[in-house]
Amino acid sequence: MAGRIEDYALIGDMQTAALVCRDGTVDWLCLPRFDSPAVFAGLLGTEEHGFWRLGPVNGPGGRPAPADRRRYRGDSLVLESEWDTPRGTVRVIDFMPPRDGAPQLIRIVEGVSGRVPMRSELRMRFSYGWVVPWVHKIDDRTVAVAGPDSVWLDTEAETYGKDLTTFSDFTVSPGERIAFTISWEPSHKQPPAVADPEGSLEATEEFWREWVEHCTYHGPYRDAVVRSLITLKALTYAPTGGIVAAPTTSLPECLGGVRNWDYRFTWLRDAAITLSSLLRTGYREEARAWREWLLRAVAGDPENLQIMYGIAGERELGENELTWLPGYENSRPVRVGNGAAGQLQLDVYGEVTEALHLAHMTGLARNDYASLLQLKLIQWVEKHWDEPDEGIWEVRGPRRHFVHSKVMTWVAVDRTVKLIESGDVDGPLERWKDLRETIHRDVCENGYDKERNTFTQSYGSQELDASLLLIPQMGFLPPDDKRVIGTIEAIQRELSTEDGFVLRYPTSGAHDLGVDGLEGEEGAFLACSFWLADDLAMIGRVDEARKLFEKLLSLRNDLGLLAEEWDPKAQRQVGNFPQAFSHVPLIDTALRLTASGAYGG
Repeated sequence: MAGRIEDYALIGDMQTAALVCRDGTVDWLCLPRFDSPAVFAGLLGTEEHGFWRLGPVNGPGGRPAPADRRRYRGDSLVLESEWDTPRGTVRVIDFMPPRDGAPQLIRIVEGVSGRVPMRSELRMRFSYGWVVPWVHKIDDRTVAVAGPDSVWLDTEAETYGKDLTTFSDFTVSPGERIAFTISWEPSHKQPPAVADPEGSLEATEEFWREWVEHCTYHGPYRDAVVRSLITLKALTYAPTGGIVAAPTTSLPECLGGVRNWDYRFTWLRDAAITLSSLLRTGYREEARAWREWLLRAVAGDPENLQIMYGIAGERELGENELTWLPGYENSRPVRVGNGAAGQLQLDVYGEVTEALHLAHMTGLARNDYASLLQLKLIQWVEKHWDEPDEGIWEVRGPRRHFVHSKVMTWVAVDRTVKLIESGDVDGPLERWKDLRETIHRDVCENGYDKERNTFTQSYGSQELDASLLLIPQMGFLPPDDKRVIGTIEAIQRELSTEDGFVLRYPTSGAHDLGVDGLEGEEGAFLACSFWLADDLAMIGRVDEARKLFEKLLSLRNDLGLLAEEWDPKAQRQVGNFPQAFSHVPLIDTALRLTASGAYGG
């Protein structure tokens, strides 16, 4: 059985990622890319669907005990897990070197004290646990082959096969180090080069050390901010600059429920806000790479902008269900691909334009096509802003006139007006200034409930939506506007859990369909809770903002990682993990609180 979501650590090479449980089991790894089929899919099934366990021998059968300690080595993605056993202490170092050739997952066992019996148990199952590979020896190497894929195991330890699994039993003494490496290669090609585990470890640590040195944030929340930045970097597909929302699929928003989605794609919204955080903390190269990815993905067809693309810019992301997988804690269905790719979500035009605007304001070298793209996007917005859409939360119910969507079309027009006013591009300035005013007036007249003094989720509705918290952050209205304050207070009253965290919107309950067209409930959405902390700081309630922010920090696992949501009943993280859309607002709120001095010393 898989561990709790917060029991997992992330390691990765900026092309794919693995999740390592507290007991030393790798339960998730897709090769060679984030969106490739998993070789280890035990996270969404059982041990029959693939895993790699490495830890102290714990008697016959069963998973090892959880590590007594674990940490990342400094500011890196190199994981260290330590076990204290009756026979001594042992350390396992897990990492994936930034790729220069075949993708590799390296595990180094190091004896600390005593003599500790260890076991490696490697069960590879290709195609998300569906295919049992042909495992055999070639010279001193073990290779698993199925169809187009081959995975090679290299180790000095003796190995043997049993029950369609590759085992290694060995003992480590103080100072002794034994390495295991798996490498992926297309099965029709020559074998990958044998790894140099120690050299790769040194190079990996050096890569992360140099990367973190570019961070310009040095405030009181630096450790949390740097860990979030490293996580966002790990979710970036290095060859193209695309940024995945999360490295997993179908981790449930409600345990046992149907709200299970594939997040291994590049949402324009998520990538744009990630870009914003990276720019604010000194990472211009990532911003440049993402802008280039965007221009390639959109190509010459901005009128058919999708809300998400594949990590190399692919447009076809068809959604399917993997019926042989029982799902994380029986949360079915398990989905790959994402049908929301074909939705209309007007807010993405605002997010993309805001990201391009910020890149321009922070001095990123001008790209003429980026400016042209921005103008073409606004030409589309001019014709379609007053249409209903599926909104930021990708509802699968009927389209509505979502207030947040309209606000973000205003942002798109506003930032383009400012670009024209700067003299960097030419455009119909007066016409678009009029359009900006028209959208603003429309939202204030149709999306605002005067009696309750709050904006609403959609035109004509009584429901609230946490995305309304972005109204002051986007500059649509000033923070001291009574309508803004009224909306913040209404969301605190009606969408907050007992712990003070924020739900996205009212869900339907167990069996009825709500606005999103789905059954069941969900946890508190962590990004929304960070947005509330931001807003509280903006309206002068800085102590309250700080307390909420630090409460949110306490939800991170012991390695500083956050999933998409927090289940206030089960007191657990839920949703895909780790989630860019949670780590980005963590960074933004830390920057805001630091600027305000609201951090309690």
